[in-house]
Amino acid sequence: MRHLSLSPCDLKTRLVQDPQLLILDVREAGEWTHCRIDGSVWIPLRDLARRLDELPRDRPIVCLCHHGMRSAMACKLLAREGVSEVYNLAGGIHAWSLQVDPKVPTY
Repeated sequence: MRHLSLSPCDLKTRLVQDPQLLILDVREAGEWTHCRIDGSVWIPLRDLARRLDELPRDRPIVCLCHHGMRSAMACKLLAREGVSEVYNLAGGIHAWSLQVDPKVPTY
């Protein structure tokens, strides 16, 4: 099973259209404290494998990190574990801030 990439603008549209969409933030605590997308779930990548039971397998999940590398790893893990619809936020929260919500601080 593979994962797909989703642009920040596409994510904004999907959030309006699909209330089941779950945003999974896999950054570290300091990053999460600095900025986040409202409503997202925070599980650091290093903890994800042991906390998989906290996530639904039947809802679409969009993974994000700072620029998209760690979230791509999270997507691969979730896809291997049977999550049916997994996306990586292209460019991470940095791109989200630049393209969608400038109130989200960059770092």
